[in-house]
Amino acid sequence: MARARSAVADLREACVGEAMAVIEQSGVEALSLREVARRLGVSHQAPYKHYPSRDHLLAEVVRRIFDGFARHLDDRPATDDPHSDLSAIGSAYLAYASAHPLQYRLMFATPLPDPAGHPDMMRSAQHAFAILGRAIARIQAMSVPAGGERLAQLDALYVWATVHGLASIMQSPAVGTLGLPGTVHQSMQCHAMARLHLALSAPPPEDALP
Repeated sequence: MARARSAVADLREACVGEAMAVIEQSGVEALSLREVARRLGVSHQAPYKHYPSRDHLLAEVVRRIFDGFARHLDDRPATDDPHSDLSAIGSAYLAYASAHPLQYRLMFATPLPDPAGHPDMMRSAQHAFAILGRAIARIQAMSVPAGGERLAQLDALYVWATVHGLASIMQSPAVGTLGLPGTVHQSMQCHAMARLHLALSAPPPEDALP
């Protein structure tokens, strides 16, 4: 019985690993349970015992990626200063995007299975956003005590959009065609974070307040 349970767990894990290999080699469009089964050398029905559909398998792959991403943000250097903490979050975000470009694209540049049908997939994504939201709230508490949750969420989206855009630019070969000096490339990250801190320290628009 123990060997049977081990075999079930092994196949479940093997499906996830092979799905990631398919995506890495041929793109997410090539992912199917039949292709995973073929590559694993098992019956084409075998993966269905663990994943009812291709979307269920993809959701599990993405869930694990979001888990790793959230852990990476959680492991950032601890600091009591809200602005330093936000910089640490931004640095951790950009470091993850640079070190794991495929996983990053799967999280943020790939059509995902319906979150309503796969709530576990998005739980760690929500955790990662909450990390950013708490950092923003701490900054607001220093200058905008009445900002409220709505302003924290708006500012978190603003910061995310900025850092995500920077990560995308840093991964794109297009920026290398602009003929910018090397010192500009080297300063992009620090400059963006400094500008974010200035923006967050400024009074918010009236329509953003409660």
